[in-house]
Amino acid sequence: MPLVNMESFLQLLEEKNLIAPAFNTTNLEMTLAIIQGAEEIGFPVIVQITPTNIKLSGYDYIAHIVKSAAEKVNIPVTLHLDHGMTFEDIKQAVDAGFNSVMIDASKLPYEENIKFTREVVEYCHERGVSVEAELGELGGKEDDHETDESAQTDPMLAREFVERTGIDLLAVSVGNIHGLDEQPKINLELLREIADTVEIPLVIHGGSGIPEDILAQLKNYNIRKINIASDLRKRFISSIGRRYEQNPNEYNLISVLLEAQSGVKEVVIDKLSTLNR
Repeated sequence: MPLVNMESFLQLLEEKNLIAPAFNTTNLEMTLAIIQGAEEIGFPVIVQITPTNIKLSGYDYIAHIVKSAAEKVNIPVTLHLDHGMTFEDIKQAVDAGFNSVMIDASKLPYEENIKFTREVVEYCHERGVSVEAELGELGGKEDDHETDESAQTDPMLAREFVERTGIDLLAVSVGNIHGLDEQPKINLELLREIADTVEIPLVIHGGSGIPEDILAQLKNYNIRKINIASDLRKRFISSIGRRYEQNPNEYNLISVLLEAQSGVKEVVIDKLSTLNR
């Protein structure tokens, strides 16, 4: 089916009490694995990409791949820009047909974060595009950026932030961490307080390292989107690495990439099953 806008997508999740993993893609093989895995298990899915990963494909190319793949399946698929840092990132994603964007101004002082985020919201809402923003900051490593310390989300500031910016989704920091180098310690008490204070859907970044027993509980805390990147990338890279170790003279690139794609698809199915038990 055609790509669906994020507003309709979120309404569907709410009606069915589901969490949609937002799987980060980088290339054709990962994109197909994400959508095919979701189709096989019958769950809606978010495909997303960061500006750093768009360097490989460009906004238009990755948007075309996702749109084409979505039209061949019978599940809702939506396309999201993850961690847009500049207005130019946002504009390029909107122009390419992305359904929603994240503006990450969390490193700015609070008032500057609100001002910049509000400008993005006004621009995107005029064009029918939903906006996610972040309050608080995650530790760990996101692509080439590494943060040693995290700042957890303040529930009262979160409510004010949502009211003053008009965002559609709020990414929160409650002990979640980017990457797989550290073990996250999710503060469910804080997450409950934020969920009781903020009316819009919440987002968890750094979903790859969160234990399965915690993942299975998150939809009870108004979490509707959870970002998963490192698990997919690790499976893709390790699959190719194993093939090289088995045969350094391997030349059958199609076989190698299909095996890597199949591995990513397995991760997608596993995460979807865990989140929506």
